[in-house]
Amino acid sequence: MKTPRTNRSLLVDGLKTMGITLFLAFFGPFILHAGFSNPDKPLYIPLIIAGVLICGAAIYFGFKGICTIMDSLFEEH
Repeated sequence: MKTPRTNRSLLVDGLKTMGITLFLAFFGPFILHAGFSNPDKPLYIPLIIAGVLICGAAIYFGFKGICTIMDSLFEEH
């Protein structure tokens, strides 16, 4: 029986992904707020679309980062 160990390189990859998530989680709502606060500007629709896409990317990278961290902790190596 092998003793469980943490795969450190996989853990570092997961933490980097969570860092990207943190950046996107703050940047997406900032862009959405900028778009919603200027409805009469020509960049209204592109800012809204970009903000929604960035928020969606934050959710995706969040799940991906958590799965990577869980794999590094609980998979056998």
